[in-house]
Amino acid sequence: MRLAAIDIGSNAARLLITDVIPGIQSTPEFIKVALIRVPLRLGFDVFDKGEITPVKAERLVKTIKSYKLLMDVYGVKHLKACATSAMRDASNSSEILKKVKLETGIDINVISGQDEASFIYENHVAENLNTEESYLYIDVGGGSTELTFFSDAKLIFKESFNIGTIRLLKNQVNEAAWTEMKEFIKTKTKGYHHVTVIGSGGNINKIFSLSKRKEGKPLQLDLLRDYYKEFSTMSLQQRMTLYKLREDRADVIVPALLIHINVMRWADAEEIYVPKIGLADGLIHNLYEEVKSKAVEI
Repeated sequence: MRLAAIDIGSNAARLLITDVIPGIQSTPEFIKVALIRVPLRLGFDVFDKGEITPVKAERLVKTIKSYKLLMDVYGVKHLKACATSAMRDASNSSEILKKVKLETGIDINVISGQDEASFIYENHVAENLNTEESYLYIDVGGGSTELTFFSDAKLIFKESFNIGTIRLLKNQVNEAAWTEMKEFIKTKTKGYHHVTVIGSGGNINKIFSLSKRKEGKPLQLDLLRDYYKEFSTMSLQQRMTLYKLREDRADVIVPALLIHINVMRWADAEEIYVPKIGLADGLIHNLYEEVKSKAVEI
């Protein structure tokens, strides 16, 4: 079964195409076929002007048209398309999404921060780890950060905060927002044993890649602090040159590190695992369950 997910984030739009091979008695296997990322950077419009400009709106339409052609070529049978923080905040999101629907036939659903956290949790990464541990999922985006926490294999909370990399670059996050997140994390994780963080998103994946760690091995909090200090002293151009980073990664990687470091500190976590997952992966998992349940009904 070939499925696809489109994730329209505040920094980039992603198309993930995945083959799902059902297991006879075990869980299905998800095999990534293609992942395409276009840095639309909608958040730079929305968090500054409150709306998406005509230029960015046209780029979004062209991107979805391109994705539709790719899905046709790959023979995708089912699609789930969602938009997150930037589209949630944009005053003209509904008219833009109507235009996308009219020109491509694709419905894009604007999801809440809570839904975003739920979809990321759909990846079930922690099920392959120690069930006697406490785990905090953290997904850092351009417009928001989603947190999902569970202990002893039980879901404790899922929450979304309007603290994201682009909002930080635009000085749109005040001290009160940081305090709210800090108090929430400290209160909600207090009393639970040993918290380990599971990170998703392009920035933490890039840090993991730069660290040269073996897949499956965690990153230490002190290492994130070292990267943050180093990157903070560099210009954008220096980050791009020395670390071979794209411009749309080099600018957001510093605020992303700050968010990860703060969340880990407040949760008393010393390690972060970085599996190659994201919202699009969670959408694929959710879509598979929907398709499977409809097949059973028929």
